[in-house]
Amino acid sequence: MVLLKLKRSAARLFVFCVAAAGLVTGALALTPETLVPVGQAVGISVKTQGVLVSELSEFEMDGVSFAPARDAGLLPGDIITQIGERAVNSGQDMMEALDMAPEEVTVRFFRGGEERQVTVRPYRDESGTYLGVWIKDGVTGIGTVTWYDPESGTYGALGHSIADSATGLIVPIREGSIMPAQVTGVTKSRSGSPGQLGGTFDYSETLGTVDKNCGVGIFGKAGGCFEGEALPVAERSEVKPGKAAILCDVCGERRKYEIEITRVWSDSTDGRDMMLHVTDQELLDLTGGIVQGMSGSPILQDGKLVGAVTHVLINDPEKGYGVFVENMVNEMN
Repeated sequence: MVLLKLKRSAARLFVFCVAAAGLVTGALALTPETLVPVGQAVGISVKTQGVLVSELSEFEMDGVSFAPARDAGLLPGDIITQIGERAVNSGQDMMEALDMAPEEVTVRFFRGGEERQVTVRPYRDESGTYLGVWIKDGVTGIGTVTWYDPESGTYGALGHSIADSATGLIVPIREGSIMPAQVTGVTKSRSGSPGQLGGTFDYSETLGTVDKNCGVGIFGKAGGCFEGEALPVAERSEVKPGKAAILCDVCGERRKYEIEITRVWSDSTDGRDMMLHVTDQELLDLTGGIVQGMSGSPILQDGKLVGAVTHVLINDPEKGYGVFVENMVNEMN
């Protein structure tokens, strides 16, 4: 993200990491009997609904500080949707709205799902008109698709939300897409320093849409681009401590790697439904354990799809957490 006086936003490129918040629990309705476990890395690009305030800033002139947004009551995590009469969904929208704004302008925004408005006196100098905020209007990165349903054409990925790194808030999306990606390398995880997948993806080809972003993943439609054998979908009551496997792409091809499910929580509310321990020496040699970009990797046990990798333990990256596939499908419904 580039800081300007506005502050103008830019799409932020990163590998989607293992960090999730919020989880919808409850009985699963209309559970598909089988799903295709995917484990494929994809490029993910989303545009926000409105612009997300990431940080506030101030200006100084002749020894006097100005903080228009902060003084008006705006906070990090607010989602600005309108300035004056102009709807805003991008940094460009915001710049144009401020250029046309009078000395004081009404700013509409959402905070915690509630619509609010404040009156702001923007800062002006010879170069333009500024609100004094960092904003985010798009996010781009690499993540892993968990499952695909050939009957409905839907998919689930990541196992956690796309969230703002500064505030931890789930990014509201206006539209998005997934694209083919190629894993080109791995930075290994070490205690205190999670690694990450390196890769590239092609904006010119779209595999599917991103229609929903929530605590247990991103969801959308994909046009039959994920192939593989469908497996039975496990209910949470069927998941148990013991041997399991994850399906992921960390070396340019999808492979199964052995793990151990060491603990299961049936009543978790934060996406940590099971604890995982990577036991496959080949994967440990390649990655050091769980790395950023592996989030969404499907978890398989006893011939069933049971969940997705979501979190890594920063101080022990051989271990991490997973979310029940039941919770992902429930949210998709």
